[in-house]
Amino acid sequence: MVEIKTDTALEAMREAGRVVAHALAAAREAAGIGVSLHELDEAARAVLDKAGARSPFLGYRPSFAPTPFPAVICTSVNDAVVHGIPTGYRLRDGDLVSIDCGAELDGWTGDAAISFTVGTPRPSDLALIEATEKALAAGIAAATVGRRLGDISHAIQSAALEARCGMPRDFGGHGIGRRMHEDPHLPNRGRPGRGYPLRHGLTLAIEPMFMAGGGDDYWTGPDGWTLFTTDGSRAAHVEHTVAITEDGPRVLTLP
Repeated sequence: MVEIKTDTALEAMREAGRVVAHALAAAREAAGIGVSLHELDEAARAVLDKAGARSPFLGYRPSFAPTPFPAVICTSVNDAVVHGIPTGYRLRDGDLVSIDCGAELDGWTGDAAISFTVGTPRPSDLALIEATEKALAAGIAAATVGRRLGDISHAIQSAALEARCGMPRDFGGHGIGRRMHEDPHLPNRGRPGRGYPLRHGLTLAIEPMFMAGGGDDYWTGPDGWTLFTTDGSRAAHVEHTVAITEDGPRVLTLP
């Protein structure tokens, strides 16, 4: 069931989204050569704790997962696409890192992700991140009253085709609000003019995931969570929580 949020609820989600933005900024600031993924998780956790927010990631266990998620952020490095578990791995020069974070504050949730490089970047990684961010911007631009979910999906798909990037099958964005994952599911592929109508008060997590190798296949690592590119190519993941409003799309997970 799709819940349309009131303007009051949107303001509450904006506050949760602000916490997410600050947590992501703290994790990114902490990242550097020799820093462990655990330390990035600790940096984000400190922001959530200070804000009095709960992590919707910590303890989350969807049907595919063998164990509850043990951290407040996902840390996906190089050929890891999404859902990476923070470990003792220490970042190396040239690593490509994607961090996904959520926060629940006063009963409302925000969810966002960023990708960046550590140390000396590969030009190809910078191009991949730029292409993924361009897809997110295109998806957000399509999130206007009177259009449909398929318009957002098609905008992301078109950006992937233009960049010659692949996207993992079966994964995409989602509704968000009282819970991190709500209806409707938002595919990263679709036909314009199809799907659920976009109305004022609909809130979506829009999240393109690009794989540089151009394929759509992935495999799940031994932890049962992390998705990796099948061909070993690099991946990037960016995300914002967005409200559809009469005044245009409103990004709720900005600082």
